[in-house]
Amino acid sequence: MTTSQPKPLRLYFIRHGETEWSLSGQYTGRADIPLTAHGKDAARELGQRLQSVPFAHVLTSPLQRAQQTCALAGLEPTPEIEPDLAEWDNGDDEGRTTADIIESRPDWNLFRDGSPQGETPSQISNRADRLIARLRARAGNVALFSHSHFGRVLAARWIGLSVEQAQHLLLGTASLSVLCYNHGRINEPAIALWNSAAHETFGQEQNQSASDARPMKQPAIARWENEGGEIAVLDGARI
Repeated sequence: MTTSQPKPLRLYFIRHGETEWSLSGQYTGRADIPLTAHGKDAARELGQRLQSVPFAHVLTSPLQRAQQTCALAGLEPTPEIEPDLAEWDNGDDEGRTTADIIESRPDWNLFRDGSPQGETPSQISNRADRLIARLRARAGNVALFSHSHFGRVLAARWIGLSVEQAQHLLLGTASLSVLCYNHGRINEPAIALWNSAAHETFGQEQNQSASDARPMKQPAIARWENEGGEIAVLDGARI
């Protein structure tokens, strides 16, 4: 009698939907603010996009904007609260805009400097590494509902980059990204999809032919290439 092998770990990282502060460009770390009506609609759209993906686990940040996105997406199984998915603690910079901060600290860079009384880059790197170590013990598809800055750090650390390099990985609200292993090999961590908007489609989950899916994928591909990214190729096809 043969036993089936567990499916390789595949992380579906979902940034929460729009909030009033994401619209205004204010830094939102531990401030617990809700989604806008548009943010709620996008969360539901993400759920429709992911409805055919069988998830082994669903984890969410304890902050309400992530929990709301998770609830509205309606994924199964029952979500688990994961404190390490919380957003970067901005300390004294909470609620401020980048322009406001740079006016008083011209050379400031969050990913290099952190914020006064907030988490340091070293601390958030350690938090991401701690979470990755626990996630590696799981198998199959895992949904992670979280936040922009933490998500960028998580992706950078997943592929062995520093926190400072995470500044180059942009994440929009209600976006989907996929972290995985190339060829299922744990020593080859990879990013299969990045910053894909809620309305876009991808791969076999939509049961579309390549020609049908291409017009929907094109906005994400164009945006990524315009920002200097490279499109990954898996088994001879763009992801």
